[in-house]
Amino acid sequence: MRSANVTSFKGNKAHLPSKPCTVCGRDMVWRKAWARNWDEVKVCSERCRQDGRREVRRAKAGGGGSNNSSSHGGSQP
Repeated sequence: MRSANVTSFKGNKAHLPSKPCTVCGRDMVWRKAWARNWDEVKVCSERCRQDGRREVRRAKAGGGGSNNSSSHGGSQP
């Protein structure tokens, strides 16, 4: 027979820790894959990880001006 503690926890995900994604702000719920590095997890998905890196690159490049036509492949001299 199973103990009461095991059966009462099975499927009960309401008590898992969560924290917001640093890029999109959505709540990330703890996953077993993140058990070893939960403190280092900052983003909820691969897309947010890539978007976050793009934002950092834009900030380092000098302001992230979206009016720069050369970055969009413009053919104007």
